[in-house]
Amino acid sequence: MNRKQAVIIVTLLVLIICAGALATKVRSPLYVNDTDFTNDNKSAISMNDSSSTNKDVSKSDYFVETRLTRDQTDSKLLQELKAIIDDQNTSKEQKDNATKKSIETSTAMAQAAKVENQLKAKGFLDAICFVESSSVKVVVKTDNGKLTEQQQREIKEVVLGITQNKNIQVSVKS
Repeated sequence: MNRKQAVIIVTLLVLIICAGALATKVRSPLYVNDTDFTNDNKSAISMNDSSSTNKDVSKSDYFVETRLTRDQTDSKLLQELKAIIDDQNTSKEQKDNATKKSIETSTAMAQAAKVENQLKAKGFLDAICFVESSSVKVVVKTDNGKLTEQQQREIKEVVLGITQNKNIQVSVKS
């Protein structure tokens, strides 16, 4: 790879990071609509609003926004816990509790991501998973808004295999 290619790659990475930072600041994901390319009066990037005509985008809004909110909340919690752990004035007991909570949160985040990926691999259109200490909540997206008993069993097997939690609540969002 020569110097010119490296500069191009770094520039593209910076642009991607800037777009992500902008989306986070605005607190809504950025969407590119197919209709934006056919009309020269509109920008190629449109913000998530109710006037969107793309039905696929509006159907996936729940999953995108819920996942984004969950990830932001978890990241904020981990940052707060890290601040407690790193603080010199914090007692050993508080540091131990913060460390334990940080490990639990990180583990729950990893398990939720694994569940979501495996459910998508099994053919579900989208999935969101919330792993808590006493239960696991899973919301899946289907075409018809219904799950067969076999699909429910598959979801529960995936969740149980990853989280070892038997209290599983499954719901459907179409």
